[in-house]
Amino acid sequence: MQGAPAARPDPRKLYSRAPQPKQQQTIPGSEKEMRPQADHGEESYRGSAKLQDAATLITGADSGIGRAIAIAFAREGADVLIGYLEEEEEDAQETAAWVEKAGRTPILSSGDVGDEKYCLSLVERSFKEFGKLDVLVNNAAFQLPHETLEEWSSEQFERTFRTNLFSMFYLCKAALPRMKPGGVIINTASIQAYQPSGELLDYASSKSAIVGFTKALSKLAIGSGIRVNAVAPGPVWTPLIPSTFGAEKVAEFGNNTLFERPAQPAELAPLFVFLASPESSYVTGEVYGATGGRSPF
Repeated sequence: MQGAPAARPDPRKLYSRAPQPKQQQTIPGSEKEMRPQADHGEESYRGSAKLQDAATLITGADSGIGRAIAIAFAREGADVLIGYLEEEEEDAQETAAWVEKAGRTPILSSGDVGDEKYCLSLVERSFKEFGKLDVLVNNAAFQLPHETLEEWSSEQFERTFRTNLFSMFYLCKAALPRMKPGGVIINTASIQAYQPSGELLDYASSKSAIVGFTKALSKLAIGSGIRVNAVAPGPVWTPLIPSTFGAEKVAEFGNNTLFERPAQPAELAPLFVFLASPESSYVTGEVYGATGGRSPF
């Protein structure tokens, strides 16, 4: 006889609800300074060889959603090229350590994805180190909220689009012609693409553009046998939050969801694994929401 099935967790009780402790960091933020510490699946994610021997490139993989994806991919059997800002070296080293613990190869490469030359170097590095690129995850993002339109500088608006959107164009243009059929591109969008906040004018606009970019690119890429999809998270507990919002906003972050809390990065990673795996072979041009019940899709 089989034993009793393990109890399934109550999603309302998996993590503590808002409010979080009031806190602020300087941009780009650090994982170790967050309270509470974010969960990236370090102790919980169990792989099943869905991405065995895949060569993967993840931007913004030092922390937050990117770290959770890197850990999950490694435990599914993938090697991981970790793209990150130079200021995030300590977090990136921590991500690399988790990839190594999974028995896979981490490659570290620091730079600004808003720079086309750096993006080209990331793709070249994948082919140099792994001999191929099977999965590209465009996850790096920048935001800096303001209360009035006059507070946005032209420089910030351009930086936001270069980091969030132009980088995807640079990376996809370099990678797609060299990827083999069965390859996958996954972009990180946001609920802000559909329910934009005024204080995130440039960020929300860039995320709306990412949705259009994903759907349009999927039509071009399928001719090469490449699938292109996006994940649109709601509020997620990452260093981006305490480093860009005020302490009061940070404390209440995520309390407008049905779970009355932000998502943990570990709760997003399985969506990326699914979209990266052959199990999603009939899925392209789609946007998967994980918004705590706020999904507008």
